[in-house]
Amino acid sequence: METIVFFDTKPYDRDSFDPLNTSFDLRYYEDKLSPSTAPLSAGCKAVCAFVNDRIDRKTIDALVKNGTELLLLRCAGYNNVDIKYAEGRLTVMRVPAYSPHAVAEHAMALTLMLNRKIHRSYIRTRDHNFSIAGLTGFDLYGKTAGIVGTGKIGRVFADICNGFGMKVLAFDTNPDSSLKNVSYVSCDELFGESDIISLHCPLTKENRHLIGKKSLSLMKPSAYIINTSRGGLIDSEALLDALKAGTVAAAGLDVYEEEGDYFYEDLSGDIIDDEVLSLLVSLPNVIITSHQAFLTREALSAIADTTLANAKAFFDNKTLPTENVVCIGSDRNETKNRIS
Repeated sequence: METIVFFDTKPYDRDSFDPLNTSFDLRYYEDKLSPSTAPLSAGCKAVCAFVNDRIDRKTIDALVKNGTELLLLRCAGYNNVDIKYAEGRLTVMRVPAYSPHAVAEHAMALTLMLNRKIHRSYIRTRDHNFSIAGLTGFDLYGKTAGIVGTGKIGRVFADICNGFGMKVLAFDTNPDSSLKNVSYVSCDELFGESDIISLHCPLTKENRHLIGKKSLSLMKPSAYIINTSRGGLIDSEALLDALKAGTVAAAGLDVYEEEGDYFYEDLSGDIIDDEVLSLLVSLPNVIITSHQAFLTREALSAIADTTLANAKAFFDNKTLPTENVVCIGSDRNETKNRIS
């Protein structure tokens, strides 16, 4: 029986993987995967990592030295992995889709909470302050939503926006002509015309800081920015400046570009050594959740099911789904022949 070593695990990981596992010895560690923790996987052929694990050259070297052949990502994104360096050394597999509804619904939850000031109202009423002064929002009906990225999650978010009676603009490098009630436009046009701007694209070298000084300058002062994708899509300092200056109205962030040292940890008794994050958290027109958009029972079950299926296909020398394979390891020709 092969062992899979899990890094950066929380109780919900055990709760979702253990009931579905029938083929592997699962070993869980709370530590994030890094060069210093990679030795925990010594002698094991498979490692399972998450979004904030650091899988750079040193980590990959350590894993290969340990005898690791398969890196399983229990997420869709892989910007935290040095893929070029892993190519030919480790087979890397991911979960390309788990529950697009979970993430899209969280994006709309952030939008609604910001707009109707529900977070502020909640705090007030707990103190028996029932004043509604300063809590005025606006109707989403008739407003314009701008969606960057129309993959599975972006499409679900578009449907949700359509349900609210919103006009939907979209930008994607690969437009989907089958989408109804969605108009594709340039990024600049989307930024300039949208009331709600929601990001649903992977992070690449090309789109890092897609939201920066230039794009922020194009937006309406009343615009809301929602990010449930990857933190690096937004220049956090530029966003903070825009929020303080009032050139954009609000931000709902489930991700943050420097989140690796903070998200998923209880730091309530610590001083956060990140001035930008501390200031963003303190603003009344910003809501930050700690990369939890995926966190539904359905999504966790789908992540576990696909991750275990990836491992089983790899070790049973079965066909590997093309969409799940990020790169292939040392036995390149043999693995290529197994990708469908």
